[in-house]
Amino acid sequence: MAMGRAMDDVIIAAATGTAFTGETGATSEAAQTAIAAGGTGLTIAKLRTAKQTFDLASVDPSIPRHIVVGPEQINNLLGTTEVTSSDFNTVKALANGEVNSFLGFNFTVSNRLSKTGNDRTCIAFAQDGITLGIGKDVNARIDERADKSYATQVYYCMSIGATRMEQAKVLGIVCQEA
Repeated sequence: MAMGRAMDDVIIAAATGTAFTGETGATSEAAQTAIAAGGTGLTIAKLRTAKQTFDLASVDPSIPRHIVVGPEQINNLLGTTEVTSSDFNTVKALANGEVNSFLGFNFTVSNRLSKTGNDRTCIAFAQDGITLGIGKDVNARIDERADKSYATQVYYCMSIGATRMEQAKVLGIVCQEA
């Protein structure tokens, strides 16, 4: 689980941090935060704006689109009729207490997204907009340590990195939290 969280952290950092581009990697490119908090949490209007931003940038609609949000953003959406009503949405959000997909985005809940003051930056992206590279695959060992009263020692490592592949395919959405 810890290695999975480490992968999440690397991907989140790549989505929200500075990416280095060009043939030699010498050009820096800041993350795109196109949707400001505006004093609100996650709203249908913000999701529509994210969809429109991708569509205007000619992001192929056949490529799966994802959005990573915090628990409070799911709570914001569960308070809207468009998400919970079967007239608007085929997913029974209130029955399951979760939002799996809406407006073409597949939702993932994470507690690892950065928060500045009351603002949490959520990440919307097309599947091929962020790439995780594995330099060294998982190396795991479990041994006893005689010098520590034969306590079990767990060793687990891997080498990973991530980057934004295309700026237009990764978008930050700032949501205000209570």
